[in-house]
Formats: sequence, C-alpha cells, structure tokens
Amino acid sequence: MDIWLIGIGTGSPAHVTAEGMQALRDVSVVLVPEKGAGKDDLAALRRDILKASGTKAQVVAFDYPERDPALPYIERVARWHDEIARRWQSALTETDRSGPVGLLVWGDPSLYDSTLRIARRLSPAPRLRVVPGITAIQALTAAHVLTLNTLNGPVTITTGRRLRDHGWPQDAETLVVMLDGDCSFQMLPPDTCIWWGAFLGMPEQILAHGRIGDVAQQIIQMRAQARAQHGWIMDTYLLRRQITEP
Repeated sequence: MDIWLIGIGTGSPAHVTAEGMQALRDVSVVLVPEKGAGKDDLAALRRDILKASGTKAQVVAFDYPERDPALPYIERVARWHDEIARRWQSALTETDRSGPVGLLVWGDPSLYDSTLRIARRLSPAPRLRVVPGITAIQALTAAHVLTLNTLNGPVTITTGRRLRDHGWPQDAETLVVMLDGDCSFQMLPPDTCIWWGAFLGMPEQILAHGRIGDVAQQIIQMRAQARAQHGWIMDTYLLRRQITEP
C-alpha cells in the first residue's frame, strides 16, 4: 500500500503547494479525521481543500481517538498513536486502494507531527511519500513580516512542554515554540519579546507582538476567546530575549 502524507499548511487552501494539489488529484482514497463536537470545522477545512484540488478520490472519515490523561506522557502518546493506526487500518478495509491513500497533514509532516510515526505502525508496512507544505513557522514569520533568524543567529524549535519543564534552552537566541496549550511563555522574564499567532493564513487569523510583560494577558485572553468560538485552536510563537531588528 502507498500512503502519501500531504502537507496542507495551516488551513488556507492557498498554502497547499502545486505539488500537493496534484498529489490530492492522484490519490484514490483520502482519510479525513473527525475530531468530535466543536471541531467539525477542522474536517470541513480539509474537505474545502479537497474540493479546491478537484480530486475524485474516495473520502473516508474516521473518528479520532482521545488520549488517556491518566497515563504518563510518553506512554499516553504511544498508545494514542497505536489506536490511530488501528482506526486507519479499519477505515481502509473496504476502500478502493487501486491507487495511493492520502492523508492531509496540518503544517508539515516533518515538523512536530507524528503522522509518519503512525503510518509506520501499519501492517504490512506501507510505502511512504511526503509532500511538504507551508509550515506554521513560515506562516507565522510571514504574518508578522519577520525574519526567522537574527543576522548569522541560530534558531531553536521546541515545544511548550519542554519550555515549561526545562526553561529557555542554553545558547538559544531565537526560540520557536509549538504545541503550547498552557501559554508557557508566562514563565519567562517580562522583557522577552514574543510574536504570537493563531489560525495563521486563515480569515480568522489573530496576531499579537510585544514584550511578554505587556502582552501576555492579551494573548491568553485572545487564545481563550478564539478557542471558545471555534472549538479548537492551533497557534505558535517566536521568542527573543530582547527586541532586535526584525
């Protein structure tokens, strides 16, 4: 079985590359996760992208499992991935697999995304292809008209969990934080500069920028309101210890 993981950017059909659109037209089946009450528009966004591509592929929905909060983090995620793979396998049982199976991956399949890990759990092992898309980091820096790195400076990409548990990474100059549902930037010194964004590239896009001491509560409030309104939120942010040239 051939499985193609197709990066779809951060929700805007305009973020799907020409290669990605062609891949969607070439697959025979597309798996679309249904994430439950309050998150229907995530599946709807995927369907909008499929419609924009002009694909004739069979669209197969599957229910996305929940993680067990009682388990330790690594075990919790591993079991969750096992269950997602099982549901993929079950959803594909009665489909036309004369051609590749496509999955639409938010952002980029290689950047803090586990779709590749899940696909490798299938049996027999599929042949995998990755079609890259616009990453959340690209969408964030573009929205803020910001250069990702300082002149000749390094960039560190991490998660909210690691920032919260381990603090600012040693020698990091520019820090990009993903998967932070707890607004871990609150723990940083107030002079730290943040560029934050959610629903990047979409009509619902919201942005904030400034010193953490000045904008932290604004971001927390904006994030909470947007999550309540849409039932979900995907956001990321960039940090620097002090304001420098953009």
